[in-house]
Amino acid sequence: MFDRIRRYAGRRRGTEGGAVPEPRASRERRAHNLFEAAAAYVAARAEDDQDRIEEAASWVSPEALSFGVSELACRAVVALARERDESPAAVARDLLGLPVS
Repeated sequence: MFDRIRRYAGRRRGTEGGAVPEPRASRERRAHNLFEAAAAYVAARAEDDQDRIEEAASWVSPEALSFGVSELACRAVVALARERDESPAAVARDLLGLPVS
C-alpha cells in the first residue's frame, strides 16, 4: 500500500513540481518476502550456486530466512508424504537417510 502512495506522490511531484522522476534503475529495489527468499535460497543450495545463495540470503534477515526455510521444509515433507502415502516422520527420516524407527 505504501508503495502505491509513494509512486503516486512521485508522479505528482514529477508533473506539478517540475521535478524529473528518477530513472527506474536507480529506484530502490522491490523488497523481497521471506518466502521468496527461502525458495530462492533452497533452490540455489540444491543447485550449488553460491552467487544465488548469497543473493537470496541478503534479501531478508538471517532469522527470517531460517523461518522461511523451515516452513518450506515442513510443507515439502507434508507434500511428499501425501504423494507417497506415508507419514511425514517416515518421509523426513528417509530424506535424511536415517533408519526407520
